[in-house]
Amino acid sequence: MSISMYELTVPVFTHNLTNLIAILEKGAAFSEAKNIDPSVLPNSRLAPDMHPLKKQVQITSDNVKGALARLAGVELPSWEDNENTFAELIARVQKTIDYTKTFKAAQIDGSENKAIELKLGPSFEMNFEGMGFLQLMVLPNFYFHLSTTYDILRHNGVDLGKRDLLGKIQ
Repeated sequence: MSISMYELTVPVFTHNLTNLIAILEKGAAFSEAKNIDPSVLPNSRLAPDMHPLKKQVQITSDNVKGALARLAGVELPSWEDNENTFAELIARVQKTIDYTKTFKAAQIDGSENKAIELKLGPSFEMNFEGMGFLQLMVLPNFYFHLSTTYDILRHNGVDLGKRDLLGKIQ
């Protein structure tokens, strides 16, 4: 039995982004219950040299939309990174889920050997084949920023556990 590139992306991203919304909702409820200024948790970091929670969410979103667009060979959508509240971050994640659901298997399957050029600034680029791009760049990066969002909230006292990160497993 083989697994397709579509099965490794769209359902995985949709499931985990849905979990991210639930995690952010818990963060918002915690912030409200504890009378924490609404800007505090979205701007919280694990370490001074790490991105704040809001940027972790934006990168998670960008990672998903960039991966799918590149694998499908469609234009990469550009979204402003202007979210500052839990409500705005949740809306961003929902927008990402909605975008993810626009892809069909025929657009993603067969991209295992597709040449992917990733430009990371004006003078640095990385070249991959589709499967390597997904396995070595996209999925590790996705899980890193997703987990870091969870970690920031957990570190700040939000009642989260592993089940929140994993979500309902069928």
